[in-house]
Amino acid sequence: MEEMKDQNDLQNQEDNSIPIERVETAQEPAQVQPNELEQKENELKATQVKINELEKQTAELKDSLLRKVAEFENYKRRNENEQMNLLKYAAEPFIKSVLSVYDDLERSLSHIDDENSFESTKKGLQLVFDKFNKTLDAQGVKKIEAKGKPFDVHFHEALMQQPVEGVAPHTVLDVIEPGYLYKDKVIRHAKVIVSAELASPETENTNQEG
Repeated sequence: MEEMKDQNDLQNQEDNSIPIERVETAQEPAQVQPNELEQKENELKATQVKINELEKQTAELKDSLLRKVAEFENYKRRNENEQMNLLKYAAEPFIKSVLSVYDDLERSLSHIDDENSFESTKKGLQLVFDKFNKTLDAQGVKKIEAKGKPFDVHFHEALMQQPVEGVAPHTVLDVIEPGYLYKDKVIRHAKVIVSAELASPETENTNQEG
């Protein structure tokens, strides 16, 4: 009996010791190995290096972007100024070509006096006119040929109509003011007189009876 009692006491002691060991095990603090700590420090340093590199790249990209924006604004301003100058001085080539004709006309007028004959003056003015005509032609300016042509509203402006025997209706009889083309565009319509249809004998008799 004593042996059984001793065994029971020993078993109870062993049972009571189990939770105590579990509690003591649970309360032990987690220990970090030196290698793990060093590894984490290295990872932190590497992360900081990457952050510094990214910040440097961001600063460089921002600086580059600002320079590009400034360059574009300068280019835009120069382009606008060039376009304004182009529009402002668009007629410069034409004016330069006309100045020589103007000089010739001025010289011709300065030579007109009582000693010069009408024929010499006419010849000089004709030369100036021919030169001016060549200048206009070189710029793409041409006179609209209208007299004797069928009336065309795209090129002609009829000021009046009159019946003429032997002429088909709607034919340009005479030009009051010439018209001009600039390349393929009408810049001034020719003002013309146009032939009208002849009145029929029946219409004339009716008018006389009326």
